[in-house]
Parts: sequence; structure tokens; C-alpha cells
Amino acid sequence: MPLLLLDLDNTLIDRDAAFRAAMAAFLADHGLPAEDLARLMALDADGYTPRPAVAEAMTRRYADRVPPAAIRAVLDHGAADRVTLADPVRASLLAAAAAGWIPVVVTNGRTVQQTEKIRRTGLDTLVDSWVISEAAGHKKPAPEIFRVAAAGRSLKSAWMVGDSAHADIGGAGALGLRTAWVARGRTWCEGDFAPTLTAADTATAIDGILVSGP
Repeated sequence: MPLLLLDLDNTLIDRDAAFRAAMAAFLADHGLPAEDLARLMALDADGYTPRPAVAEAMTRRYADRVPPAAIRAVLDHGAADRVTLADPVRASLLAAAAAGWIPVVVTNGRTVQQTEKIRRTGLDTLVDSWVISEAAGHKKPAPEIFRVAAAGRSLKSAWMVGDSAHADIGGAGALGLRTAWVARGRTWCEGDFAPTLTAADTATAIDGILVSGP
């Protein structure tokens, strides 16, 4: 049975929308300027800024108005408490499993937070397993995390679906996996490598893989 490896944040779930909602609520709850939302989104950089760096920057900015514990709480749970799984993605995962694919989540991040997202959205009932970088001891694009996700299965017929050119497409492609890049309105800019297919959204990417086959 072929492997369908899937990124979590901004691929299976809209992590940015959840983070935006969490930050908007944080600002409102503490009487902070609503226009700071754009600053916080830029600071977060689609989740690629290390969490300690985000916490430090927020603590410096709001030191006289927000307790550090409140900042830690919103960063630890704010987005995780708000993530949802879109119906088209759910349907595509069910179709993939019905077609004989083995879906496995491969995500960078902290174990507790990423596991919370997976369980809250019901992905734990839709995928075979998941691998989180903190627990695996490797993070994308390192080849080791993809091998951990394979759990002894062959990667020869595997696909990787993700929104990150470097971590998902570059990492998996270096191992010879076919890849599907979730564009999210962006244009592919890498010159040294390219995805096997590009899709506007995750459901379309999975559906395209089902048509292409293992």
C-alpha cells in the first residue's frame, strides 16, 4: 500500500487563520491596539519563527500590560484551540484511504501542541499515524523524519503533500519522493527543484495524486 505523507500546518489545517483569530482575541482581551495584529502575524511568519523568539518579542512589547504567563498560554494553545479540518480535505483523505493509500502526518513542531491539533480536528481518526519533529528528533527537510514516517515501509511509491517549498518539497524530493505543493495563492520560486504537481489547495492536491496513482 502506498504512503501519502502530509504536512499539518497550512496544509491539512489552516494554521494561519487559527493563529490570526487567537492573536485578535489576545489583543482584545488585554485592551491592546487592534492594529498590532499585522505586526504579530509578520512576527510569526507563517509559524516559522521559533516560538521562544515570538514569546520574547511579545513579552518585550507588552511587558507593562500583559503577564508573561498569558503570552505563553496564547502561543501554546491559542491556535491549537481554534484549528478546524475543512470538509473537502476530510473527504479527500477518506477517498485516499478507500483507494488503498496510507496517510501519515509529518510535521515540524512541539509534540504536545501538534498532537492537540491532530486530535482536535479529528485527524487522528483519518490518518494511519503521525510523526512530530520534537518526538522524532529530526525536522523537515532532514531525510530522517521522512524515513521515520515510513515506519519501515518503502518510500519508492510515496508522495509528500505540503505548503513549504524547502521543508516539504525539497526535503521529500531529495529522497526521490513525488511531491505535491499546496500553493495557497503563491508562485513557485525555487530554481533548483520543483514539485511533481502544484495545486491551489490540499484537497485538490490529494485528488490529483489519486488520479496519478502510486
